[in-house]
Amino acid sequence: MANILAIDDDNEILEIIRNSLKKDNHKVDTLNSLEDIDMKNILTYDLILLDVMMPKADGFTFCKDIRNNVDCPIIFITARTMETDLIEGFAAGADDYIKKPFSLSELRSRVKAHIRRECREYHQRILSEGFRFDISEKQVYLHDNLIRLTKSEYEICEFLIRNKGQVFSLEQILERVFGFNSESDGSAIREHIKNIRAKLSKKGVNPIETVWGIGYKWN
Repeated sequence: MANILAIDDDNEILEIIRNSLKKDNHKVDTLNSLEDIDMKNILTYDLILLDVMMPKADGFTFCKDIRNNVDCPIIFITARTMETDLIEGFAAGADDYIKKPFSLSELRSRVKAHIRRECREYHQRILSEGFRFDISEKQVYLHDNLIRLTKSEYEICEFLIRNKGQVFSLEQILERVFGFNSESDGSAIREHIKNIRAKLSKKGVNPIETVWGIGYKWN
């Protein structure tokens, strides 16, 4: 089951999408305006279906605006299928498009294919507030710009972001990241975090918060 958001100004189309995808046990939320979107909640979706021609704002612009923070597949629902339109859509960050009018079998098949692919690939990436962690590469990007971290700095960042919002002491970070037999102590973790902050502050961000008397968390 996937958590899906469908956005279209045509309520009849939204109802068709909802009823169709519910047959595959997906949870489907619908919106008929881009102005009603809660940007915090949008990060919880596994796939977004997005109409291109929306009142007051277009899907291309919206997709481009959210793409750095939203990792899930975005599928355009559109009657605009000229080559120039498709190029614009993919450049904005779309993964696929469905041409209006569409069949329910095509809708369900495309959604199923993207959810299946996402389940295979998601474990290799972590996205949060402009950050992208490429797990296989052991590298961190901020708005597609590489942040050069040492191996130990990277491991600390990955651990904290995987447990975003949770507070860990120096000793807990040492144990969880480097293991019981590490020859380092808590002061080494403190120095690593100091260096990480220095590198990130040059990019104008500081996601690692000190919780005084306890430890650190990725905020």
